[in-house]
Amino acid sequence: MITTSTVSKAGAAFVLLSLGSACTLVEGGAGDGGYASDTASPVDAGAPPDTGSPADTGSPADGAGPLDAGDASDTGSSTDAAYASPLAVDLGNAGGFAILTKTGITDAPTSSITGNVGVSPGPATYMTGFALILDPTNVFSTSTQVTGKVFASDYASPTPSNLTVAIGDMQTAFADAAGRTPDVVELAAGNLGGMTLSRGVYKWSTGVLIPANLTLAGSGTDVWVFQIAQGLTVGTAASVSLTGGAVPKNVFWEVSGAVDLGTSAHFEGVILAKTAVALHTGASFKGRLLAQTAVTIESSTIVQSAP
Repeated sequence: MITTSTVSKAGAAFVLLSLGSACTLVEGGAGDGGYASDTASPVDAGAPPDTGSPADTGSPADGAGPLDAGDASDTGSSTDAAYASPLAVDLGNAGGFAILTKTGITDAPTSSITGNVGVSPGPATYMTGFALILDPTNVFSTSTQVTGKVFASDYASPTPSNLTVAIGDMQTAFADAAGRTPDVVELAAGNLGGMTLSRGVYKWSTGVLIPANLTLAGSGTDVWVFQIAQGLTVGTAASVSLTGGAVPKNVFWEVSGAVDLGTSAHFEGVILAKTAVALHTGASFKGRLLAQTAVTIESSTIVQSAP
């Protein structure tokens, strides 16, 4: 003989099936369809052992991250099949530069830059502190502080047209990143110090502060897009680091305000800045600095990441 009864716990409904002396508690409720593939316990709160089966999409209050793993302290896992990584932002010709800016670069020597540097429509005089040496071709300059070439809009052809294309691609990339649909909004009210974040699109209507180390954990194909409506500030000696095989070319910081990296701070990724970028004394950077106004560096180390 089969009898049924319904019980409630924490807002979820359960059906008690009685088969003679055997009883089974089957989870109901709108949040969990009770699929056989869901290995969570009957009172599923999305604890760490829960691998996030297709049936389990998390409770309505779960806003921990794009990769649902349940409780508020869990930001998900890069292996969670319930979430697909965003596509990378196409940088076009802007991807060929360690630093690309429209209105100039100021260096407080001595800095070290590995990769190409470009400014347009600003002329070469808008780059100061580099002691530029114009190549005999007049197409580019060199500097003892740059392992690469330095390009300006007033150099010989084809440099002006190449830079125009690169600047256009930089602006297109900014618009692309800004237009992505976010997975997470207003995380931690913009204070990311001490956090570990998995892949996804994150959005803030304010600025973002990184006063202590931030870790981005994922694979070499995972992508992060950070949409920041105001400024991005990284504190003194704080770092943004990548683990698990994640690579700087797949991390995009779209920032509408100013970007400020504190003394001895370390940062990784592609900065797509609407305004200025400043690296203070001893700051280090791995990725690309693409700014629609100016860049200021002070005895800084910039390394263009692999494409």
